[in-house]
Parts: sequence; C-alpha cells; structure tokens
Amino acid sequence: MTTRDELGREYDVRPWGMYVVLDDAAPDHKVKRIVVEPGKRLSYQQHAKRSEHWFVVSGTATVILNGTEHQVGPGHSIDIPVGTAHRCENRTESQVVFVEVQHGTYFGEDDIVRLEDDFGRAQ
Repeated sequence: MTTRDELGREYDVRPWGMYVVLDDAAPDHKVKRIVVEPGKRLSYQQHAKRSEHWFVVSGTATVILNGTEHQVGPGHSIDIPVGTAHRCENRTESQVVFVEVQHGTYFGEDDIVRLEDDFGRAQ
C-alpha cells in the first residue's frame, strides 16, 4: 500500500530516514527528496535499469561509489551510473537532505540489489 502525504505525494519512512516522490509522471525519470538521519546510512546497493544523480540540499553526505568515498556538501552533486555500487552515509549530527533524479527504463524497488545493509535487508 502506498502512503501519501498531505499534498498527495508518495512517501515512505525507512530505518535510515525517509523519502518523498516529487515527480514520477514521465516514463524515463523519477525524482525523490531523500532525508538521511544523523548516524544512519542507506544500504550499499546497485541498480540494473537506472542511473541516479544526487544533488545535496543540506548537510554533508559521505557517498561511497564502488568502494571510493566522496564528501558531497550543499550545492554539490554526484552521478551514479547504472550498475555502480553506491550508498549515502550521514556521519554528521545534522540531517542530510538530497534530491535524487533517477533516469532509465524502470524505477521499481525490485531493481535494488542490496550488497550490504544495516537493517538486515541485503540479498
């Protein structure tokens, strides 16, 4: 079942924070606003059918791409090509907020291959 906010947008609360879908009307892209709580991190994952572009709005994200760390602060972005292992970590005491633009042919949650996960969801 899809949860909707007061504006009718899809959202979900996760163990690491939450996301809200800003746009999913087009067949070739989807846009989310993602909040990562202090001390939390997303699963280390990859996708077969989409690339992602992360634009950090606030906080400093530690982004891992194929094992290499990148610090991404407000106003900066990073690209995640299809098939790249990636995760966002929040090692700070403030929320990390970023906008994720997914581009590809499919955007379902079943296109996530979790390689590592703090919450027991790895495949």
